[in-house]
Amino acid sequence: DAKHLVPNKMRDFFCTINLDQEEVFRTQVVEKSLSPYFGEEFYFEIPRTFQWLSFYIYDKSVLQKDLRIGKVSIKKEDLCNYTGKENWFMLQPVDSNSEVQGKVHLELKLNELITDNGSVCQQLVVHIKECHGLPLINGQNCDPYATVSLVGPSRNDQKKTKVKKKTSNPQFNETFYFEVTRSSSYTKKSQFQVEEEDIEKLEVRVDLWNNGNLVQDIFLGEIKVPVKVLRNDSFQAWYLLQPRENGNKSSKTDDLGSLRLNICYTEDCVLPSEYYASLRNLLLKSSDVQPISASAGYILSEVCRDKYDAVLPLVRLLLHHHKLVPFVAAVAELDLKDTQEANTIFRGNSLATRCVDEMMKIVGKHYLKVTLKPVIDEICESPKPCEIDPIKLKEGDNVEINMENLRYYVDKVFREIVRSSISCPTLMCDVFYSLRHLAAKRFPNDPHVQYSAVSSFVFLRFFAVAVVSPHTFHLRPHHPDAQTSRTLTLISKAIQTLGSWGSLTKSKLSSFKETFMCEFFKTFQEEKFTESVKKFLDDVSSTESKEPSGLSEPVHLKEGEMYKRAQGRTRIGKKNFKKRWFCLTSREFTYHKQQDKEPIFTIPIKNILAVEKLDESSFNKKNMFQVLHGEKPLYIQANNCVEASEWIEALCRVTRCNQKRLNFYHPSAFLNGNWLCCKATIESTVGCARCTADVPADTQIEIDGDREAERIYSLFTINMSKLQKLEEACGSIAVYQGPRKEPDDYSNFTIEDSVATFHTLKQIIDIVEKLNESHEKYQKKRSSSAKYGSE
Repeated sequence: DAKHLVPNKMRDFFCTINLDQEEVFRTQVVEKSLSPYFGEEFYFEIPRTFQWLSFYIYDKSVLQKDLRIGKVSIKKEDLCNYTGKENWFMLQPVDSNSEVQGKVHLELKLNELITDNGSVCQQLVVHIKECHGLPLINGQNCDPYATVSLVGPSRNDQKKTKVKKKTSNPQFNETFYFEVTRSSSYTKKSQFQVEEEDIEKLEVRVDLWNNGNLVQDIFLGEIKVPVKVLRNDSFQAWYLLQPRENGNKSSKTDDLGSLRLNICYTEDCVLPSEYYASLRNLLLKSSDVQPISASAGYILSEVCRDKYDAVLPLVRLLLHHHKLVPFVAAVAELDLKDTQEANTIFRGNSLATRCVDEMMKIVGKHYLKVTLKPVIDEICESPKPCEIDPIKLKEGDNVEINMENLRYYVDKVFREIVRSSISCPTLMCDVFYSLRHLAAKRFPNDPHVQYSAVSSFVFLRFFAVAVVSPHTFHLRPHHPDAQTSRTLTLISKAIQTLGSWGSLTKSKLSSFKETFMCEFFKTFQEEKFTESVKKFLDDVSSTESKEPSGLSEPVHLKEGEMYKRAQGRTRIGKKNFKKRWFCLTSREFTYHKQQDKEPIFTIPIKNILAVEKLDESSFNKKNMFQVLHGEKPLYIQANNCVEASEWIEALCRVTRCNQKRLNFYHPSAFLNGNWLCCKATIESTVGCARCTADVPADTQIEIDGDREAERIYSLFTINMSKLQKLEEACGSIAVYQGPRKEPDDYSNFTIEDSVATFHTLKQIIDIVEKLNESHEKYQKKRSSSAKYGSE
């Protein structure tokens, strides 16, 4: 959220997330506020190198360009200082001199030259090779050029490269020469001496600019290198472009407002698979350890400050290796030991509930789509007024009609849910089956507890959450407006109550916080709702196999708006890019003029031969990729680097088993009679570059087991001191069986069996130490081969 935003009027604000200058996400618009609460969470892979993670606050304008109010920019190296903590950041002014990204490749050296008259001078040679990752200007590739200057107290010699048109990765390859020093006298006997006072004060400055033609040139970044570092050797390196030193000046630091962020940034170096064998095996055996609190999986959740950090990689790893169901059953049984009353079952944020939540998010995506998407689309696209709170009613609203509208929507959503059991993934059913039987065993005298154990997840933590925030679950591409959001909130409340077992009895009505909801639910006192919920919960917590018809449906994997190049080759085809709605299922890849329209073009998945990135030079456009199939390649431009990476990954994954996959492809396009990459003139020529490796993953569950193992190793490393204290505690308990030492160090941990827990901890610590050695070797090798001029 943000507060005290300028200008001091009620405005409509939204916030964007940017990697350097590239926008990758934006929040919904919060209307009429000076302190907007966004409350949104974005989780994404970063597909390229970057310098800054930035957040921009915009004032939404209907007729003019949206106005940037201010920004928060955090350097990549500083992200670790803020990870996992909420911080208020002061908004900084947005100044074009501070908006930089990209890097420049330079070679610098000092030469000694003997002039015609026999004297010696120092000559500086600056070879500017290329730049990479310059920003887009107004959504287009820039026209960059560089100025190279030798600057000192009494000199400023400047030279300029040629302008390179429409590229963010210009190849300059230009060399400039500057006279540095000249000796007053020279003989063959005397040794040449550099004039210290001159060299000490000189620096090379390289500035990158976008050629504005008829308007002012735009600054893209600069680097400075002191000449004195070049005395003994030529120097060649990549330099990250920096903002101007005066680029961030502002008269006041507290006049734009502030933004509250909770950032969790992780950067993992994933080693080859064999390095993780011991850690992986230890984690996969967690469900077999007695008691479960002595297992590696449970210990991981105990030592992490935030359970979510541990749950995400743990669930994904266990899911990938088909070990999740027994682990969830074991931690749920432990959870139930501490549950004293049946009506509070699985209501907290324990390891068991977090694991089930994460599992439902991963495996339930398609299930949510086939169940809720049609009705959510209807609510968002042709909304009816549904406000029933007397305080929030607008003038002219009829509460009776609104209640009828809300009842219509609730009935429809409820009906879709209770009819959906055939689509519920088998894994979810297996988990619900375990929870149901564990609950009945824990509370044998309560006949309803076997249902409430399941409904507390599937209704309260799955369907109700997806209804209230459909964009988070990819049920809608955009945020609903304020009125629709309110309607969805009311529907979600109703679904929670209808699904909560036994809540339709009259005694439960008094538990409603809002009187208007209590009145609304008096119309639901019908036994058929309770019976429908009971039958649905029976179906989704059964381990009987599903009807085959449910499996023959294509799995919906991804959809969204992108640009595609016209398939027909025309003279003006180079610029003929059109916006289209793309849809990927397990059966076909299609594009449509608009969402929900019939497809214009369809490629069966089995016909896709390769999916690869397309060189920017082909059409002078960033974030492009190509889908190679039986006909001509389909060239597509995504909206940003994150989106492009996700589409390529999804398409590669679903086509990885295709029998006719290509081994070679052309990284560039065939234009004007030749391939731009290899200059071959025949369009059917075999590709000149080897295709990238297949992505080994399940089409519905996108998991890289090694990456999850590396994340878990990182978490154990961060919390090594806690592991060691816990090991000491187990040792003292096992040996002395007396009073525990230093209770504050481990009083929050569950130590049921000190011997078993000690044994597991010793294994974890040994494994982590071995992996530390492997990482150190890799980092040494990497640091010796990597050379960067300036960070």
